[in-house]
Amino acid sequence: MSTINAPSPIDTDLAPVPPAEADYAVISRTIDYLSSHPADTQDFGHLARTLGLSERALVEIFRRWCGLTPKTFAQAVALDHARRLLRENASVLDTTFEVGLSAPSRLHDLFVTYDAVPPGIYRARGEGLDMVWGFAPSPFGTAVLVMTRYGLAGLAFADQGGEEAAFEDLARRWPNAGYRRDDAAVAETARRIFDPGRWAPEQPVRLVMIGSQFEIKVWETLLRIPAGTAASYGALARAVGRPTAARAVGRAVGRNPISFVVPCHRVVGAAGALTGYHWGIVRKRAILGWEAGLVAGPG
Repeated sequence: MSTINAPSPIDTDLAPVPPAEADYAVISRTIDYLSSHPADTQDFGHLARTLGLSERALVEIFRRWCGLTPKTFAQAVALDHARRLLRENASVLDTTFEVGLSAPSRLHDLFVTYDAVPPGIYRARGEGLDMVWGFAPSPFGTAVLVMTRYGLAGLAFADQGGEEAAFEDLARRWPNAGYRRDDAAVAETARRIFDPGRWAPEQPVRLVMIGSQFEIKVWETLLRIPAGTAASYGALARAVGRPTAARAVGRAVGRNPISFVVPCHRVVGAAGALTGYHWGIVRKRAILGWEAGLVAGPG
């Protein structure tokens, strides 16, 4: 069975571009630069000039975005990647379940309560569900939220100009549902999801997971991977009791309709490599780096 609770995003049809969205345009290009330049060749002054900014302005954008300087952010990402590689020598998922995290207690507040819709609604591909959807700003570009009266059923990201396509991608999962756009109706939920200061265990974001039993089992397991850690597809397969089904697990991860909150971005390849992400590898690096910054604290 399935039931749950919901709230509210913002208008994105309007110009001008919100500051958070403008910031992410700079952030994404910077992360792309960091990904293609070894640490010892990174020149943030040159990068800033390429972006039409002063180095100080670039630093301020990063501090506003995640509380870190670009240099500290790059170090946090590198450290996060190193941790993932080291954990691959052990059972990564088991280790993260047992150890947890001490400093990022506020990140743990994002752990949510969840449920699945009845199998009949899944088989009917959403028939009988009334969906409210809308756009909202986020630290990672425009977010698209789809909600039922029970809770959040979909969260995707869109680059500028791709907002409608991102919504259509979510809507294709439940083609027989009814949809009504209302940016204001999803705004409060978006703020609770993306503002760490509003993460509170007594007010969890309610989720509605619509998928096959296997997919829901994989998505529920993703919720148990703490921020600042990662799991391989193989470890995830073992955790759901299907140790030889890494490919099937990968497909289920790829079909996760609730990005960020159900953290499919924390799943990596067997050697710790950042493998495909439905909303783009640059955005996956951005989310992991943002989380690493929260774990590390201001820098």
